[in-house]
Amino acid sequence: MGPSYCGFMIFKGVRDGKPYPDHGLSLRDWSRIPPRQVRLDEIVTTTKVLELDRLLSEDSTFYGDLFPHAVQWQGVLYLEDGLHRAVRSALRNRTVMHARVFDYDALTPGGSLGPGAEIPGTGVPSTEASWIDLDTGLPDGRNGS
Repeated sequence: MGPSYCGFMIFKGVRDGKPYPDHGLSLRDWSRIPPRQVRLDEIVTTTKVLELDRLLSEDSTFYGDLFPHAVQWQGVLYLEDGLHRAVRSALRNRTVMHARVFDYDALTPGGSLGPGAEIPGTGVPSTEASWIDLDTGLPDGRNGS
């Protein structure tokens, strides 16, 4: 029998909204991030609303990604998409789940995109960095590129 959740919270925190900047990732971009195990008690959710009909639906991921999407930002792991899958995991007494994690912290020191932040190993200020289309390898037009 798995661990009990009585007496402590399932998630590290619950908030309404994303504290990090828009990453602009498409579903295709997310699909290129390999899933990895994440602990439920290390996740902060970005929505407070849980729809019971979606939680109980067996085919809720039929048209979407099988794996939840999370964003690592300033040392905190935020669950951007997949709250219902995470709660289902908890209800099955699981303490971990597989998710695709976009790591903002790997892009900029401390997850900061403010003035003076550089993309590690490049010497390029984040304000001058260009988004690259993963299919073509060419700038995709975001950030003035």
